[in-house]
Amino acid sequence: MTQARAVSLPLRSPRTDLRTLFLALIATVALMFQSVAAEARGAPETFADLAEKVSPAVVNITTTTVVEASTDQQPIVPEGSPFEDFFRDFMDRNGQGPRGPRRSQALGSGFVISEDGYIVTNNHVIEGADEIEIEFFEGFTLPAKLIGTDPKTDIAVLKVESDKPLKFVPFGDSDAARVGDWVMAMGNPLGQGFSVSAGIVSQRGRALSGAYDDYIQTDAAINRGNSGGPLFNMDGQVIGVNTAILSPNGGSIGIGFSMASNVVSKVVDQLKEFGETRRGWLGVRIQDVTDDVAEAMGLDVAKGALVTDVPEGPSKEAGIESGDVILSFDGKDVTDTRELVRTVGETEVGKAVRVVVFRDGKTQTLMVTLGRREDAENTAFPEDQPSAEVPETMQMMGMTLQPLDDTLREQLGVSAGTDGLAVVEVDETSEAYTKGLRAGDVITEAGQQKVTNLSDLQARVDEAKEAGRKTVLLLVRRAGEPRFVALGVGE
Repeated sequence: MTQARAVSLPLRSPRTDLRTLFLALIATVALMFQSVAAEARGAPETFADLAEKVSPAVVNITTTTVVEASTDQQPIVPEGSPFEDFFRDFMDRNGQGPRGPRRSQALGSGFVISEDGYIVTNNHVIEGADEIEIEFFEGFTLPAKLIGTDPKTDIAVLKVESDKPLKFVPFGDSDAARVGDWVMAMGNPLGQGFSVSAGIVSQRGRALSGAYDDYIQTDAAINRGNSGGPLFNMDGQVIGVNTAILSPNGGSIGIGFSMASNVVSKVVDQLKEFGETRRGWLGVRIQDVTDDVAEAMGLDVAKGALVTDVPEGPSKEAGIESGDVILSFDGKDVTDTRELVRTVGETEVGKAVRVVVFRDGKTQTLMVTLGRREDAENTAFPEDQPSAEVPETMQMMGMTLQPLDDTLREQLGVSAGTDGLAVVEVDETSEAYTKGLRAGDVITEAGQQKVTNLSDLQARVDEAKEAGRKTVLLLVRRAGEPRFVALGVGE
């Protein structure tokens, strides 16, 4: 057995010992900083194990579309010209004349979510396709049929039939992903199948254009052909479906977007069960609550969703009114309109939910049985009921106002049943102009009460002043579309 060896150290002066101790302290601190930096980066030594684990479930998608021949080719000589026959013969001889239908192919990506062959991809990858072929990592191919699509989230579900169980990957919890977490994308970029790229979560909760958008932004390289492919966390779970990139040249510049798995998984479940989506419908038009609107309504905090109109439907039957502020839906606080739309859409059709609204300075709880949004998307919003007219014109709050009459209704394209004050002119230096009011707008409510003449509006302004408010809330319609605007009432 080897024994520890005793070592005699030469005696040193106290000054030398202090210098040695100081250097040792610096070295220890440096090592600590290196350790903290390495821990903060959290960079894996390799992505090879993860790639090997998930690759069998990632697929390349080839779509074939039959494109009809164009029949509207314009000749370069006038019709009836003596050169017309010569030009046609020349084009035919050079193979540039009218051609029959041709087959066009496109590439994309996807991933298997069950051993019996369900596959998720983007709707835009397979949209309009006549044939869909799936290429698997092991090298075999299978035809796929379309189960259902959801253009609003750009998600599609396909199905293949296989003699053996297929490798698949599970969805993960996209809400658990943190900015800075490592992620890995896999797909068929530019036709280079089964390519892997890695990066981090750059941001969460990104919205591009849709009402149900909840994108994860990543700097993992995503290019054309990656669409529909999975974005993995380090546990091999799908937390996003690669959908779009922000790029001036069509190539990756490190700004890619993946639809969050917590949105995708709900859509996929509905498409598998029904072949279509079935989203909850509350039946209101809404806008965000701004600081000045909150002040005008007596709200302590600018949050919630302000109801601008209520058509025939679930909310009207439950007693929700224009001017209500929805503060809570089904036990969840409502921050803004985008959050409410997404939450309602994810709620089961036919479910009775509690909706807390702010009305007349206090809260009320109403029970609303949700309808189905897809059935109601083409429902027209009803117009207000008619009331008396008072023909007069007056300037107020930077606007020239006049009660609606039949002539003004015809000029402005307003329905016959609509009453209110027409905005005839707006001072360009006024607050009203700054907040978007223009000639042709119609004010139908002030202080959450209907106005049919100028005295109604003046009364609402006086009431706001007496209550110590600095603004009055107006309901303004333009081409039938309502919105609330808070305007200052002055001293």
